[in-house]
Amino acid sequence: MVNREQLIVLGKHIKALREAKKLTQKELAHSLGKDQQSIQRLESGNVNPSYVYLLSIAKGLDISLAELIDIK
Repeated sequence: MVNREQLIVLGKHIKALREAKKLTQKELAHSLGKDQQSIQRLESGNVNPSYVYLLSIAKGLDISLAELIDIK
């Protein structure tokens, strides 16, 4: 079972990857057909994303799913 702390860690990782690509939340959201609030909720750990959502985030960041979920 995923707990809140794990979602926060994932969200911070996604935020760092997005910022490394020099994308705003709004830009990433637009490329995914989402709204900025969806990305904000994900990055703050308030969403337990589905596999399909993670795939779309990886595609939007132009990285592999493995890189997206490779949290150290």
